[in-house]
Amino acid sequence: MAPKLGIVAGGGPLPARIVSACRATGRDYFVLALEGHADRGALDGEPQAWIRLGEGGKGIDLLHRENVSELVFAGPVAKPSLRELRPDLRTAKFFARLGQAWIGDDSLLSAVVRELEREGFRVVAPESLLADVLAIEGGYGRIAPDDAARRDIARGIEVAREAGRLDIGQAAIVQQGIVLGVEAAEGTDALIERCAALHRPGPGGVLVKVRKPGQERRVDLPAIGPRTVERAAAAGLRGIAVEASAALVVDRDEVVRIADRAGLFVVGVAVPA
Repeated sequence: MAPKLGIVAGGGPLPARIVSACRATGRDYFVLALEGHADRGALDGEPQAWIRLGEGGKGIDLLHRENVSELVFAGPVAKPSLRELRPDLRTAKFFARLGQAWIGDDSLLSAVVRELEREGFRVVAPESLLADVLAIEGGYGRIAPDDAARRDIARGIEVAREAGRLDIGQAAIVQQGIVLGVEAAEGTDALIERCAALHRPGPGGVLVKVRKPGQERRVDLPAIGPRTVERAAAAGLRGIAVEASAALVVDRDEVVRIADRAGLFVVGVAVPA
């Protein structure tokens, strides 16, 4: 029998998808939901507790109390300021050990994983629990990118990888060779909204999401879902490209349905190492 799973729930549909997978296999689970990020409605009735991001000590105690052995991080979490965190004593000590390293997303997430492993938890990736969530190479619907879109995808990969190397973000939007925006602390939804105002005449832009070079694969892989596609269509984008085998496509069938209805392509692309 699989060990009890702790689901650290951020935003979006991924936490609920993992809960459904646990139910389908009869696996025992417990949801540790993050206030201000997780969807309360989607988690109603589940075995759960809610904590602030700054309550790491409380969260670890709860997970131990629930006899959790494995942990999965599911869903995006906007990076807060220290003031917003209001860290408990254990979290404050953790940040003190990190020093300035906590400012970088990759450094912080890697340190969080190491800390949890020291506590005896095994951190697993979402794709180890959901067979169809890891992006595949190729198209996801009936719409395919044309040559101009493929050039925008190539430019987007170049820009997004450089932003990732600098630990800024995982995504870029390119239209007709022009970089309209790069993801930073605001997240993908806000990037799309910001770039909608910069839309140029002619074929729409392309959202490109890739993994940061050297990124911890078990947490915070780039991801898209139905809401991403809806927002992209509303902003006048013509398509979305994600890194094959290094990004998550949540609710694939719904992503395809919305993309086909909107006339928007979704594609997984190979990214050279």
